[in-house]
Amino acid sequence: MNNQNDHHEAAHKPISRKEMSRRQFLTYTLGGATAYMAAGAVLPMVRFAVDPILHKKTEGNYVKVVEVAKITDEPQEFSYELKQQDGWYADTATMVAWIRKDEAGNIYALSPICKHLGCTVGWNNDKSHPDEYHCPCHGARYTKVGKNLSVAPKPLDTYKIKIDKDWVYLGEVEPNTEVK
Repeated sequence: MNNQNDHHEAAHKPISRKEMSRRQFLTYTLGGATAYMAAGAVLPMVRFAVDPILHKKTEGNYVKVVEVAKITDEPQEFSYELKQQDGWYADTATMVAWIRKDEAGNIYALSPICKHLGCTVGWNNDKSHPDEYHCPCHGARYTKVGKNLSVAPKPLDTYKIKIDKDWVYLGEVEPNTEVK
């Protein structure tokens, strides 16, 4: 009989549910609302930071500069326009390159930016040092192939070159590998 009473009492015991307290409810509600608002503020910043990574990389942009027939063994200054994209701002920059042919007919293009302090070099513009690039800012000098002679710590950079249908196209600037 004792066993039956235990069974009978267990049958009439109410089922206990784990209920949420008011404090837990407010904690979950406020935490969820805070997380939702924080995500709304952070997601645009993440998108802004990641957006350049999502764009496809190209093989390199080349710009049409000059006809091959106009290039001589004497360095000549050629200007060209380069379209630039800075975030959402599109701009056109005027760039300069010193282009020449060597004895074998190969075409080379040098950047006019001095490696000393970033001034613009000129060809044959110093009468005391003919047939050299000269920087008027601090006297840096370079040979015809861009080798540094004085002041500058490195040679002039070169442009990547592509020749297509008798036109010279210039690409990115790269370190000069022609000089040793």
